[in-house]
Amino acid sequence: MIAALCLATFPALAATVGNISRIERSALPTTIKSNQMLADNKGKTAVFSGDVVTRQGDITIYSDKMTINYGDKGDVEKVEADGNVRIVQENRVGMASHAVYDSRNGLIILTGNPKVMQGGDSISGKTIIYYVDGDKSVVSGDADSRVNAVIHPPAK
Repeated sequence: MIAALCLATFPALAATVGNISRIERSALPTTIKSNQMLADNKGKTAVFSGDVVTRQGDITIYSDKMTINYGDKGDVEKVEADGNVRIVQENRVGMASHAVYDSRNGLIILTGNPKVMQGGDSISGKTIIYYVDGDKSVVSGDADSRVNAVIHPPAK
């Protein structure tokens, strides 16, 4: 239940959510809209800034800034979203100040008051880490930001 709740995702993620699998989603085009884009081919980065809206399949990511790091073959190695991050997929919403998708390790890390909501359920803490291939998550807290989960019983 918590792992499903933590499916706050970047493009090309989520084992199988709705009707689109992770593999199917990665084959779909990604549309990014922003006020500005700075590409550095030598540095293998693209930085989108100003009201960034990224869509791929059924996932939409909103942020103030998005940085994409590419590998030698043009594959995406890491995506970072900063400022007012909101990830929407069907009835799931993930929010944080900062989000990182590490494709090499199959991780999504939400920090900066992260919270994931699905329907009436929610979970928050200091850090939310979702292991994409393992379909598991770890939510950690500390004295100032303890883990807080609200889970409603299923309707009968």
